[in-house]
Amino acid sequence: MSDTPYRVGERSPDAAAPTAFTPDPFKRAKPPQPLQFEVNLVAEAHSKQQKTGTVSVNIPGFSPLKLYCDEQPPVGDDQAPPPLAYFCAGIGFCLMTHLTDIYTARKIEITSLRLEQRVRFATNLSHMRELGHATTGQTELVETHVLIDSPEPREKIQELLDEAEGACMAHFALRNPIPWFTRLVHNGDETVSRSGNGAP
Repeated sequence: MSDTPYRVGERSPDAAAPTAFTPDPFKRAKPPQPLQFEVNLVAEAHSKQQKTGTVSVNIPGFSPLKLYCDEQPPVGDDQAPPPLAYFCAGIGFCLMTHLTDIYTARKIEITSLRLEQRVRFATNLSHMRELGHATTGQTELVETHVLIDSPEPREKIQELLDEAEGACMAHFALRNPIPWFTRLVHNGDETVSRSGNGAP
C-alpha cells in the first residue's frame, strides 16, 4: 500500500480552461424553452495512470472541481478512483438528483430513498493486447434498483420514477443515440476529425 493519501477531489480556484474549443456562456431560458448548459473538462496525464482534471459546470453557483484519477496496480498506484467509478457514480447520482427534486416539488412523502446499481463492462485490455490485438471495450449492462419506502400509493411512486427517468440526462444518454465528435491534434496539427449520430 502506498503512503500517498487516496484522493478524489477538491474545489478548484479556477474553472476548466479548454484551448481546443470555446465554452458556451450560460443563458437563462424562458419557459417553455429547455435550460441548456454544459459541463467542461480539461484533463492531464501524469506518471503511470495518474490523471487530474478540472471540471466546470457553466451554470452560476457551481464551483469548479479538481478531480484525481488512477488505476489499480500494476498499471497504476490505486491513489484515486478509476474513470469508470466516476462514470457509474454519475449515472446513479444524476437519477437520484431528479428523484429527490421531483418528490420535493410535488410534495410526495418519502420515508427513505436508496439506489443500487450494477454496470457490467467487457475489455480485452488485460490479455489480448499482449498477443498483438487492438484494445477493445464495451458496456454490456446498466442495472438500476430504486428502493423507496413511502406511505404514498404505488401509482404515485411509479409516476415519480417515470418522470425522474425521463428527466435524467445521464439515463437519456444511455438509452438514446446521441451525437458525438472526436478530434485529434498532434503537434499542433489536426490529424483526425470524426463524428456520428450515435446510432449503431
